[in-house]
Amino acid sequence: MLTRRHIRIKIIQSVYSFSLDKGKKIKDEIIFFNKSIYDTYDLYVLILSLFKEVKNHTNEQIKAYKKNNIKKDENFKGLNYLAKNKALEFLNNHIELERQIKKRNFIKWDLEFKFIKKLVLKIIRSDNFKNKSLVKNPNLISDKSSLIDFFKNIIAPSTYLYNYLEDQNLTWGADLPLVNTFLLKTFKNLDFKDPNNLKFPNPEEKEEDLKFGIQLLNLVISKKEDLLVEIEGKTPNWDLERIAFLDQVILRTAIAELLYFEDIPTNVTLNEYLEIAKDYSTPNSNNFINGVLNKLVKDFKKQNRLMKSGRGLL
Repeated sequence: MLTRRHIRIKIIQSVYSFSLDKGKKIKDEIIFFNKSIYDTYDLYVLILSLFKEVKNHTNEQIKAYKKNNIKKDENFKGLNYLAKNKALEFLNNHIELERQIKKRNFIKWDLEFKFIKKLVLKIIRSDNFKNKSLVKNPNLISDKSSLIDFFKNIIAPSTYLYNYLEDQNLTWGADLPLVNTFLLKTFKNLDFKDPNNLKFPNPEEKEEDLKFGIQLLNLVISKKEDLLVEIEGKTPNWDLERIAFLDQVILRTAIAELLYFEDIPTNVTLNEYLEIAKDYSTPNSNNFINGVLNKLVKDFKKQNRLMKSGRGLL
């Protein structure tokens, strides 16, 4: 689930955080970095648990209608259709998902009653859901399509959900797009007839990537002054102090990767940090960072400092 790009983003976040806390030690930042990696996988399980709460809330609302003899309106019809969704039922009854939830000290979605209530109402009142509910005797394929639809269009883009998760964990805001994309792919490829088809990725499976992340983080922090020297003179219109701090961190991280990781192709490093700059820094940062890094690469090549090895690394 976790990609090298996301690990690079976490490194930049860690370096930025470390620079703001003058009393922090490198080992403490590495511990935080490691925790943020594991937290990403926790977020995956947490979002899956949200579907269980959607199912539970839907069932409780139907019971309330029946117990209190409430007139069965359009909301009841939508709730009834949602309650019968076989894909949602699959997630609700998934034994391993329940085990994964219990072994973590998670947010209790049932305590977020107002949010869950609004979420369910938004699902059943959406035009796409209403159109799908007109299908008589829906099969697993149509139920799967319905679940994917309300996840993609209602749950994933929820501003409230994003803000709430970011309040719970500093790194979850940046993690959420990655987790949502992974979940969407998971749902599209999922065989809801086979419980084993729902995978629960483990950070240990990315051991090499984690080693890369820790090594790069350590280098960017410990060799800060050396890396800043590399930038000086490559920005003729800007003093080092005038460069946006985030851009400076991105450049330091990119330079460390260029100089100290001989197995990573130069073009890969350049492309990765340019994309990160597009997404996380100012509108002009991409062109600025591109110009600085291209100058540096030319100089490093002339000085024989780009010690790349392996097939396709030229």
